[in-house]
Amino acid sequence: MDRTFIVMAIEHYNPLGIVRSLGERGIRPVLIALPGRAPVASASRYVSRVHRAAGMEEAYGVLMDRYGDGKGEKPVLLCCDDRTMGYLDARYGELKDRFVLFNAGEPGRITKYMDKMEILELARRHGLKVLDTAVARRGEVPAGLRFPVITKSISPNVGGWKSDVHICRSVEELEEAYRSIQSPDVVVQRYIEKKNEYCLDGFSVDGGRQVFHAIASSYNYVIPGYYSPYMTVSRPLERFKGPLEAMMAEIGFEGIYSAEFLVDEEGGYWFSEINFRNSTWSYASSRAGMPLPLLWARAMERGGVDPSEYRDIREGFTAMVEPVDYAKRVVGGGLSPADWLMDFKEADCGFYYSKEDPEPFREAVRNWGRLG
Repeated sequence: MDRTFIVMAIEHYNPLGIVRSLGERGIRPVLIALPGRAPVASASRYVSRVHRAAGMEEAYGVLMDRYGDGKGEKPVLLCCDDRTMGYLDARYGELKDRFVLFNAGEPGRITKYMDKMEILELARRHGLKVLDTAVARRGEVPAGLRFPVITKSISPNVGGWKSDVHICRSVEELEEAYRSIQSPDVVVQRYIEKKNEYCLDGFSVDGGRQVFHAIASSYNYVIPGYYSPYMTVSRPLERFKGPLEAMMAEIGFEGIYSAEFLVDEEGGYWFSEINFRNSTWSYASSRAGMPLPLLWARAMERGGVDPSEYRDIREGFTAMVEPVDYAKRVVGGGLSPADWLMDFKEADCGFYYSKEDPEPFREAVRNWGRLG
């Protein structure tokens, strides 16, 4: 409670969730904010101080000049997006004695496992089911390819990220997709008609040897090739704890993370990826009584996980990314505004709305079209 907490992130509801997770429990973090679609995180009443930076180098300069003197208790540095995580990971040697931060014990090691082929192979070795996957140079069609396939950037920090995702049902469709894909190396993966997705949110400490899984999220409706912004939150399945703990230990990761799975029509779970930073759904864990940023910082200080910090989750707990869900179901899906409003009011977690912290939602309403 005496440490400085710093959130360094692109403006988004993800860092807003971290700010609220801490602020609701008496810790007012510093925010180093990079430009996003709308300044929602910096609008929170829980932020103690905002530093606005035009780019990553400027943000890093603020971090080191203002908070990196290495004196006193190390500040806790929290990260929400892959771009910032990759930048900090490359500079871990300079940061490790100045901050408590997400790390894998050496510079560049987190970035290594942001590579989709690296993390898929690791998951396969530790017993998780993985879809057939190949890496191709942009424009190449891998030999023996079975359609349909889905294309992805090789890493979240390469290419167009979500804009590089295409579902292709023939060679012709793949060749057409290559015309807009930005990543020079493209993951081409077997595509399955998913029944749902399954996302685990938690953290690891002790060189990755101890994990704490707080929540699991599954979607209330499915969008092909895209995430759903309206979900049900429940207790995580115990079956994934062992494999993920083994993966975190091999990587050596200490930090908040999320693991994602596809669920096929027969109910089989297929490992998809790991996000080595606070995830978009993390604030739902806080609303369920488990604020991951605070629990991770405590665990880092004590050197281990405390299972007594787990809280049971009420059946039917729902969470909603309000502008995106409105765009998908009302504007694009034909749901009536009245029916949407009922779901909105009954949700246990809004990622923008908070009665105790209203200004970020006002900012979201002012930018509703851009955020949806």
